[in-house]
Amino acid sequence: MADAKSFKASIDDLHEEARKATGLDDFGDDPYREALDVLAESLDEDDNLSPLGRAIHRGQLVGILSTRLRVEQRLAHRPQVSENPILRPIVITGLVRTGSTALQYLMGQDPGLQKLEYWLAAEPQVRPSRDEWETHPDFEAAIKELDFLYSNTPDLMAVHEMKADWPEECRHILAQSFTDDRFESSATLPRYNEWYHGTEHPEAYRRHKKIVQLIGSSDPERRWLLKYPVHLRQLSALFEVYPDACIVQTHRDPRTVIASYASFIAKIRALHQIDVDVAEIAREQMESWAHAADAGMRYRDEHGSDNFFDLQFREFMADPIGSTKRIYTRFDQTLSPEGEAKLLAWQESHPQGKHGEHRYEREDIGVSETEILDRFAAYMERYDMKP
Repeated sequence: MADAKSFKASIDDLHEEARKATGLDDFGDDPYREALDVLAESLDEDDNLSPLGRAIHRGQLVGILSTRLRVEQRLAHRPQVSENPILRPIVITGLVRTGSTALQYLMGQDPGLQKLEYWLAAEPQVRPSRDEWETHPDFEAAIKELDFLYSNTPDLMAVHEMKADWPEECRHILAQSFTDDRFESSATLPRYNEWYHGTEHPEAYRRHKKIVQLIGSSDPERRWLLKYPVHLRQLSALFEVYPDACIVQTHRDPRTVIASYASFIAKIRALHQIDVDVAEIAREQMESWAHAADAGMRYRDEHGSDNFFDLQFREFMADPIGSTKRIYTRFDQTLSPEGEAKLLAWQESHPQGKHGEHRYEREDIGVSETEILDRFAAYMERYDMKP
């Protein structure tokens, strides 16, 4: 597709819309155009995108470019934040649907760690004092964004609950470089996926660090807690930028991972695509995350596992607080009495299934358990997971 309505042909227009929306012109000097070009071409090739899906993606691209502009202005006004050290950040990663979000939400209650709140991930800026959040326009915008998401996909709350002031993944930050899983979650993008999964993205992580430094500049000494399954794909780039990162790698039976994630992605695709093929999604995501698991094993084979802590899903679910304490011991983080009390309060007030169960059947996804076990055989053997 090469007409005036195509994403590829509209790239300059998207930039101009972002300029007009913000009154700004500096998109930053880190490279992102190659990623945006490949993404735009791939979006044009997805003839299953609905008119609403195309509109959402177009608005998303303009939104990301607009955020880049605002972030560049904030960084230009505070060049000193680049001197703030990010020492030994605790980074949670692993396959999707392995309990990493529950772990991040739990650890995020500890005042001894600073986290990436949803609203600040969506609109990066120096973190204001907590009493200013409720009336902050960007905080209010994040609430509206999440309300729109859940009103259009009401059963998504049982799968992945998010709130403006809760810890968030690093997806918004990496999306500023157009290197993120969000795009393949809402469209069928084989061209983009091949480029994205086959390329290292150190520049995206250098931008990530700048943004983390900016957000935490009001409290630069407090240790960071970060989380994103996607980091498993990009461990070389992550360690290039954060050489002393402390990695918590979460694990779960891949049969459950793929079934759960295919169901999750199908709910998102339903908002963007005309027809949703769960079997196609399951096969696509099986290969995508097997590739990520392989990449993680290769990195650890080449560089060792001194900076890693492995946590099985069953262990975490059986004893969330005890699992957190073991992580803290491994990575020299102190849990204060206040912090432990906050963790316990969170655990008691947020039981699993609070907003209903995420219902799915392994047999319903169109990929057999045998296929999944075969593709993840090396991963399961490495981390002692019995079929």
